[in-house]
Amino acid sequence: MTAPTVAPPAVGPALQLDPDTLNTGFEAASAAEVIRWAADTFGTGLTLAASMADTVLVHLATTVDPDLDVAFLDTGFHFAETLATVRQAQSRYRLNLRVERPVPDAPDLFAVGTDGCCAARKVALLDRALEGKAAWMTGLRRTDATTRAATPIVSIDKRGLVKICPIATWTDEQVDDYIQLHALVVNPLLTQGYPSIGCWPCTEPVVEGEDARAGRWAGSTKTECGLHL
Repeated sequence: MTAPTVAPPAVGPALQLDPDTLNTGFEAASAAEVIRWAADTFGTGLTLAASMADTVLVHLATTVDPDLDVAFLDTGFHFAETLATVRQAQSRYRLNLRVERPVPDAPDLFAVGTDGCCAARKVALLDRALEGKAAWMTGLRRTDATTRAATPIVSIDKRGLVKICPIATWTDEQVDDYIQLHALVVNPLLTQGYPSIGCWPCTEPVVEGEDARAGRWAGSTKTECGLHL
């Protein structure tokens, strides 16, 4: 199908856009069509936030727009495997990559707890990466966890920016097939019991049959770092 056509919106909170109408059309669109719409609509006002668990969305998006702005949030607590995946992806896909890092005196988990750490070392970095932007893309999928089952393809985030999840409808099998088809760079932790990869102090392996995000903040009621609230 052909992706819906809308007039380019204004940047920031003044944005006028109807997510419900877009979502109705995008449910039957391919991820590439959604990305093409986003790239055509927002141009340089679009950023892809990449977690580097895999590079499915990175590959999809840079195939559509090789010059797309890609942001990686380096919290200071990533697994070595995640940082190695960033380097491999940069080398293979020649990314227009920006790495955002916390300010030198940013508080951490051991001083302010998980919520404070995530706020200073994730949310603040994304806020910085999205300054002056109109929209951003992320690899959220409805099968990630029960708490993400209703993830829309297009929404307006708390900043008033357009948030786009081009592979929201993809199943785990579709992700695996795409990785195999294109021999993509993936984080090696995915095959070591970590289906959802965050910072090392707050991420544990998952027992087979558990929710994919059960290893994130295990033993607590926390389910999100704040990037997607």
